[in-house]
Amino acid sequence: MSKAFTREIESDDEEDSEAQSALPLPAGTRNYMTPAGFSALRAELLQLLDEERPKVVEVVHWAASNGDRSENGDYLYGKKRLREIDRRTRFLTKRLERAEVVDPSVHFGSEQIFFGATVTYADQYGEERTITIKGVDEVDSLRGEVSWVAPVARALIKARVGEEVRLHTPAGDQTLEILAVSYPAPA
Repeated sequence: MSKAFTREIESDDEEDSEAQSALPLPAGTRNYMTPAGFSALRAELLQLLDEERPKVVEVVHWAASNGDRSENGDYLYGKKRLREIDRRTRFLTKRLERAEVVDPSVHFGSEQIFFGATVTYADQYGEERTITIKGVDEVDSLRGEVSWVAPVARALIKARVGEEVRLHTPAGDQTLEILAVSYPAPA
């Protein structure tokens, strides 16, 4: 059958794959994020809506005016890109609607661990690690950032410098000793 007589089906499976690739939030919780994380997601949403989508719409319109759409690469790619942009836009909109911005600088000088803390801890083998506890949508594991829903973050939250906490892992329980806690300075 010719491609001209087939129809691309936009399914919710594509939306589900987007939602599954993002870290899930615990049921009934808000989407905690730092002010910088909120700004970054909002900037991405505005960039998609104000810059990228209009450019792609223009290309698709131009490609559609060229005639046969079934073999028109610009048209086919443009339509696919529009679906990707729209899917990402819906995802970002939902995440920003559920967002609760938490400013970690309010805990500046505190030795207790809360959202936004940068924590240095030692495991039971003496290996030191430094992590920053951030929102689900803003973590970068290469920079030592972990989500507040991660097991290590949940084990550390509300503990203080000098305390030991238990981290439950598939390999067994580990003991973590908290060495230092810091927060960004207030603006």
